[in-house]
Amino acid sequence: MGIGETAYTRRSGVSELALAVEASRRALEDAGLNPDDIDGLIRNDFDTVTHNDLAHALGITDITYWGLNGAGGSAAPGQIAQAVAAIESGQATTVLVYRALNGRSGSDRYGQTRRGLDGPNTVGGNGTYDEYFLPYGLAAAGQVYAMVAQRHMIEYGTTSAQLGSLATTIRKRAETNPRAQMGHRAMTLEDHQNSRTISQPLRLFDYCLETDGACAVVVTATDRARDGRRPPVLIRAVTMSTGAEPKGGVVFPSLFRDEYTTFPSKQAAQTLYSRAGLGPSDIDVAQFYDCFTITALVQLEDYGFCAKGEGGPFAASGAIDLGGQIPINTSGGHLSEGYIHGLNHVVEGVRQMRGESTGQVPNASTCLVTGGSPAPTSALILRRDQ
Repeated sequence: MGIGETAYTRRSGVSELALAVEASRRALEDAGLNPDDIDGLIRNDFDTVTHNDLAHALGITDITYWGLNGAGGSAAPGQIAQAVAAIESGQATTVLVYRALNGRSGSDRYGQTRRGLDGPNTVGGNGTYDEYFLPYGLAAAGQVYAMVAQRHMIEYGTTSAQLGSLATTIRKRAETNPRAQMGHRAMTLEDHQNSRTISQPLRLFDYCLETDGACAVVVTATDRARDGRRPPVLIRAVTMSTGAEPKGGVVFPSLFRDEYTTFPSKQAAQTLYSRAGLGPSDIDVAQFYDCFTITALVQLEDYGFCAKGEGGPFAASGAIDLGGQIPINTSGGHLSEGYIHGLNHVVEGVRQMRGESTGQVPNASTCLVTGGSPAPTSALILRRDQ
């Protein structure tokens, strides 16, 4: 694998294509490759940068496979899964996976207007359940996750302070990461508890950072990777999962499920561990999708690191900190590094397996990376080359 990223900022001042090109060139340089070595491209379905845009800008001669994955934050491990499938099936030899967005400065954040996820075009059909929510004021993802958090609190006694302990632990990882947007801002649990409520019970510091930036990852066959510039990081297993009740739409319709404090990540975990021949006790470090604190907390349960309903006490116990049972989000995550729809978590997973992270877990040889939930999700396990 080769990895590349831009700076994570509040205002990039350049186009999303320029961001994608910068991250891609850095990933190629990291892998010791030229643009003509790439014959596959895979993008996030919210990305404005199409495969032909990027191929032209990079000067790639021919693309024999291209694809996209989503929706939005669920995509990143699934994009890697598509790259694996393309290589294993012989449709490509070396695949560039990318995500670029002006998520903070852009007027069309996260691609929502393009996809018709907000505004009048959503009402009156379109094959999703989104129209049953938007006209009644449920118009932002944070409101959905707030309802998940409320239900988790009612059923299991989870507290805002437990969510805060997760946020402060992840912020500590950002403090040692010069790339992190919040690397210069220490945060205490008191700071978290005193931050303003955005959507009850979620506070300002329970939310991820809207970010301008891009990431890129090069995926190729193991034998070729071992001839590359950097130590290879191997993909032990990949998976995607809709769960039993996917519903039509992106995030809001998950509230129609009978149980929405368990995500499709529970089914993804079962498939992933089966394919890898591993279990939770075999994972040394994890990069959990943390668009909100509650998202990561629920996934701690779904991926088997603690029992259902125990995510709050588990996070507050120190188990997710360096030296704990399962250190998580070691670059600062979406909460404190930047929000590139999960692909920066893949980049950090590679760094952990190379021993290059600013929040390095000693002797880590396996890393779990998860995609967004409660929408249909994806996940992967990376391992260090022995």
